[in-house]
Amino acid sequence: MSSTPAPTTRPALSELPEYPAVSYVMPVLNEANHLGEAVRAVLSQEYPGEQELVLALGASNDGTDEVAAGLAASDPRVRLVANPRNDIPIGLNLAIAASRNPVVIRVDAHAELPAGYTAAAVEILHRTGAANVGGVMVAKGRGRFQSAVARAYNSPFGLGGGSWHHGEAETESDSAYLGVFRREVLDEVGGYDETLRRAEDWELNHRIRSAGHLILFTPKLKVTYWPRDNWDALRRQMYATGVWRGHLVRRHQSTPWRYLPPPAVAALVAVSVLVGLLQLLGVARGSGWALAHVPSLGYLAGVTAVGVTRIGGDGIIDRLLNVIVLVTVHLGWGAGFIKGWLTGAATTVDRSRVP
Repeated sequence: MSSTPAPTTRPALSELPEYPAVSYVMPVLNEANHLGEAVRAVLSQEYPGEQELVLALGASNDGTDEVAAGLAASDPRVRLVANPRNDIPIGLNLAIAASRNPVVIRVDAHAELPAGYTAAAVEILHRTGAANVGGVMVAKGRGRFQSAVARAYNSPFGLGGGSWHHGEAETESDSAYLGVFRREVLDEVGGYDETLRRAEDWELNHRIRSAGHLILFTPKLKVTYWPRDNWDALRRQMYATGVWRGHLVRRHQSTPWRYLPPPAVAALVAVSVLVGLLQLLGVARGSGWALAHVPSLGYLAGVTAVGVTRIGGDGIIDRLLNVIVLVTVHLGWGAGFIKGWLTGAATTVDRSRVP
């Protein structure tokens, strides 16, 4: 049963035609291996309205620009803009500024839109009056490690209980994965915050909601996402994402409760490691100090049980990889959150896409 919010008093939006023209915007950095698939998924959308795709090209060093140039040469709907500073919010704003249409659809170069995505999203904008609609991130993997990351992403034990990971009912949300926006609302709130390097989606949606508009989650939109495919890239991504989430909590002085378990776990593990060092040095003596290890050992036992028995995989290697990925996600994100909350994000950058 749908839990779409009941009608309420919201700022009026202009009337859309049945099939409004849409602009897809995609920030791109070092995506030579994925860009073609992502762009083909966009251009193959069966949608009667006019469509364009604007790629904001960062300073890639893996041949991405050549791939993008070939895509633009082969289809006049594809246009390119330069994003030499690489930051995602800047690239998105540049692409939006270069686009022309009343509906703006954010696309990730590491994601693939399913058939019917655009038509379904536009129908929901019409039906609900939402300012932004988002769906489910369905992570997939090639190879053992990336598949383990995908399993963690798709599990509530990995990235938590956000509706865009596991939601099953259409409902109002505090944010949206990717997003299908009314351009006039983006103009109203000023687009993406270019001072951020991560968590830009949540921050933008926070301003949209503060302006009285509706952000809607729907399980009808399911987007394939290809996560990081090696441990170091995952570690860097999780840490940087956590830093910027903590930075936003520091700025807004509030946070949904679901963001708090990872930093709590990271703090408890840090205490256990510190006490262990003191014990090795002979500073912390006596059996009482052993109690400091109970929470972290309990976490390790719990995450091992979950990784081995709850999120799938074929054979013991896959299940042990589940444990490694879950611990990396939890501790990397949690440690980053603490850093961002205590000191701000400063110049922290996610370099997990940079070779």
